[in-house]
Amino acid sequence: MDTLESELTCPICLELFEDPLLLPCAHSLCFSCAHRILVSHCSTSKPLESISAFQCPTCRYVITLSHRGLEGLKRNVTLQNIIDRFQKASVSGPNSPNESRRPARLTPLSLSARGSPAGTAAPVAMSLEQQQQQQQRPLVECQFCDQEPPREAVKTCVTCEVSYCDRCLRATHPNKKPFTSHRLVEPVPDTHLRGLTCLEHENEKVNMYCMVDDQLICALCKLVGRHRDHQVTSLSERFDKLKQTLENNLTNLVKRNTELENQMAKLIQICQQVEVNTAMHEAKLVEECDELVEIIRQRKQVIAVKIKESKVMKLRKLAQQIANCRQCLERSSALITQAEHSLKENDHTRFLQTARNVAERVAMATASSQVLIPDVNLNEAFDNFALDFSREKKILEGLDYLTAPNPPSIRDELCTASHDTITVHWTSEDEFSVTSYELQYTIYTGQTNLISLYNSVDSWMMVPNIKQNHYTVHGLQSGTRYIFYVKAINQAGSRNSEPARLKTNSQPFKLDPKTAHKKLRLSNDCLTMEKDESSLKKSHTPERFSSTGAYGTAGNVFIDSGCHYWEVLLGASTWYAVGVAYKSAPKNEWSGKNSSSWVFTRCNNNFMVRHNGKEQLVEASLQLRRLGVLLDYDNNALGFYDAMSAQHIHTFQVSFLLPVAPTFMIWNKSLMLLSGLPVPDFVDCPEQQEGICRQQESPYMSGMKGCQ
Repeated sequence: MDTLESELTCPICLELFEDPLLLPCAHSLCFSCAHRILVSHCSTSKPLESISAFQCPTCRYVITLSHRGLEGLKRNVTLQNIIDRFQKASVSGPNSPNESRRPARLTPLSLSARGSPAGTAAPVAMSLEQQQQQQQRPLVECQFCDQEPPREAVKTCVTCEVSYCDRCLRATHPNKKPFTSHRLVEPVPDTHLRGLTCLEHENEKVNMYCMVDDQLICALCKLVGRHRDHQVTSLSERFDKLKQTLENNLTNLVKRNTELENQMAKLIQICQQVEVNTAMHEAKLVEECDELVEIIRQRKQVIAVKIKESKVMKLRKLAQQIANCRQCLERSSALITQAEHSLKENDHTRFLQTARNVAERVAMATASSQVLIPDVNLNEAFDNFALDFSREKKILEGLDYLTAPNPPSIRDELCTASHDTITVHWTSEDEFSVTSYELQYTIYTGQTNLISLYNSVDSWMMVPNIKQNHYTVHGLQSGTRYIFYVKAINQAGSRNSEPARLKTNSQPFKLDPKTAHKKLRLSNDCLTMEKDESSLKKSHTPERFSSTGAYGTAGNVFIDSGCHYWEVLLGASTWYAVGVAYKSAPKNEWSGKNSSSWVFTRCNNNFMVRHNGKEQLVEASLQLRRLGVLLDYDNNALGFYDAMSAQHIHTFQVSFLLPVAPTFMIWNKSLMLLSGLPVPDFVDCPEQQEGICRQQESPYMSGMKGCQ
């Protein structure tokens, strides 16, 4: 029925067609709507009859009118009959406009009501549901009644904008044209009908919605007004969309309010917890301070007792010294009296008889004065007894609630490294408040964004619960740069130091005697190789170099990962080759003549690099005395440098498939090996310069294996 009703609806008034006209384009239009279109095109200076054409509102086809005007168009009688049958077939009920227009069905009860003096209809029994709905609806009075108070309205005519009781509705809206087209709805207050008139066309009802201007408009606004080219939609469609939007926004707002309520509840809970924690900490403060005061009181008593005991001991010693002094003084005084008495004797004989004994006694007393006069210890006066509580006072003055310790500082100048260890030293301003330290480290990839690197937790190794200000990390990769953090920790929290970049040295190795040519002599703890035609004969083995005219040896390590650097002191040699080779490289030919070895070589005044039998001249100084070799296995690079001038000579780009060993060959003089060196800054690993270093599977692999 809804689909049929939409087919029977006028495109202008959006109501069922009333007296429809059949246009030449086969569309239909209400006679009154067509008349309104003509009126909208008519100016004040021209009569309505002067308009001879208008556009179909559905297809924009131009309709030409005859001299009869709209009366010259045919009536769509078939459509009118369909509309009449549709109205009669509509579902009857209190909400149906047709039902409201039909005469009330006469029942015995209603017939008896006709004879009542008041002439009013007796109330018809309603269902419980209808009674509940009627009670829920606001009371709307009939606006057409003459009596006071007005009867209750049963319908509101949207077209008339008036609410009617049943009697007034029957009187004003008989079931005939034009009242059959009036729209009747459940009674609504008068205020609900306001605002339904178009703002631009005073007598037109709004029946569509302009999406461009976001406002209610009428059919004339769309046909001839400023909204003719705007996108419009029906009121019901706009109603549904806007209602859905409002419901969604309301749902979100309710959800947001719920979240805010939860957040506020959490904040209130935190406030309560703050009160509880504050009271707890205040009580703890009083308790701790009372304990400190008690400790000070006890120490005061202990120190006071010690002072008294020391006083008694010192006074006892001093009393003994005073007694000794008094005894010595009495003896001395008696001797002085006797000596003075002898001096008064004028008789030589008597004087000589007594003076000799007295003189000996005085001389003995004078000579032994240190014995006769006891030592007096001035320190016994208690002047040296000191009470120095300055350190304790400073600590007490610094009493405060515990906070996270200040960040420690890594001392780069104190840190040391070997080929597989790094010892990190750091200092802290808050050593007394630090419970422990935590050391964190990872391979430095050249990444400038240290925050992103620090947040990649999986790549970091951690050493917790360090009690000292230094720690040695073992099992690191050789010749690799690492980044270190130190975290100072206590009960209040922790803070990190600034990052420190430290690197391990290259793996130390020596020349392998088992691979040395029979005419090579190794010395200096297998770090120097020298051509020696007169050397003792050595047994031949598959591992030993055996080429003719060139005497070689290999290092005693095989390298399968990491970044490694060593140097070769060339001395006065003018014919040599230095590089790396697989274990499978032939030993009976020059290095670089096969696909398993790569070397830098000098032949008198020519410098070249050689691999797989192909040679390439390179530039180098004839004064080259110290050759640096950088093997970056993971990034497939083998570089050669003038270590004295820090100049780059050449770099092989090699995709290593197997472990390689350092190789050395000479045709004259001698070479000396320097290994286990840190990678110099001027030849630092490419991945550390360019930030492309690949992290290894395990940071504890040294990257080197001893030759079997």
